[in-house]
Amino acid sequence: MKKINLILLAIIAMASCKKQVPLNYVTLGGKLENNKEKTLTISDRSNNTIKTITINEDGTFKDTLKVAKADIYVLQTSNTKRAPIYLKNSFDIFVEADANNFMNSFKFSGKGAENSSFIIAQVLESQKIGNPQLIVNLKKEEFTERINNIEKRFDSILNSYHNLDSAFASNISLQNKQMITSFKQANNSYLLTGKGRPSPKFEDYVDYKGGKKSLDAFRGKYVYLDIWATWCGPCIQQIPYLKDLEKEYHNKNIEFVSISTDEARKNGGSWEAAEKKWRNFVKERQLTGTQLWSGKDYSFQQAYQITGIPRFILIDPQGNIVDANAPRPSDPRIKQLFTSLGI
Repeated sequence: MKKINLILLAIIAMASCKKQVPLNYVTLGGKLENNKEKTLTISDRSNNTIKTITINEDGTFKDTLKVAKADIYVLQTSNTKRAPIYLKNSFDIFVEADANNFMNSFKFSGKGAENSSFIIAQVLESQKIGNPQLIVNLKKEEFTERINNIEKRFDSILNSYHNLDSAFASNISLQNKQMITSFKQANNSYLLTGKGRPSPKFEDYVDYKGGKKSLDAFRGKYVYLDIWATWCGPCIQQIPYLKDLEKEYHNKNIEFVSISTDEARKNGGSWEAAEKKWRNFVKERQLTGTQLWSGKDYSFQQAYQITGIPRFILIDPQGNIVDANAPRPSDPRIKQLFTSLGI
């Protein structure tokens, strides 16, 4: 019996000597082939260094660190050699890589490693997308085929990793959906307001000088539209530049049209007060060009998906869009654009 108890004690002692990963720390080790750097740093999303680890002459390294939360961090040996890594306290990760082919050669193993492996796969897939604007500018059928293919590839990568941290996996799934939605919204916007497309129209906007004006009234000339409001500080900052621009191009084939979006909501719920405020502002600031007020009509703003002002739009004499987000009057590029168009 005594012999059996001694054996049990020996087994317990051996078990207690086994490596235990602290629940409140990450254990991180690995080996970098062809490495010439002396240290490896781990940084958070704000680029704050949370750990510096010494790299041995043979490229091996090992240390522990504590992270504030489970998240994607950056592992790097220099500014040009960086890679994402997902860390969570209690993870025990081993990294193998070639310093000459840094992120592309990363292989993770150990507890929690699959999260980092997934991130690398996701990043490499993202690089295959290329220039997003070229996708956005595709015609509807081509765009739909391309975006469906992208969605399938990203879903396939996500579904091929089965041991991801649950909160992380949910967040990535949501981000993928948001990416696809953003692409679709951008494509819809391009099809409506891309260069060379017929411009959406506004009709019967109140003219400060009397009567009402529609976009068609300016056909035959370029139209430089300024979407603004009296309460908008950045809009007001552009006024002196816009005045100078209008004066310089006064006898050219271009109309400068400002559309005020002043509304009741910012004027005590009164549309009459909104219009009065606009009229007083135009008079006091001696605004030049054509001054219009959109009143209750939001359709033109919605067509151009205007979510912030000031917004400047340039339309050609045929009523087609030259630039749905044209340079501001204070930007030297606007004159360069005018010159390129022969204005």
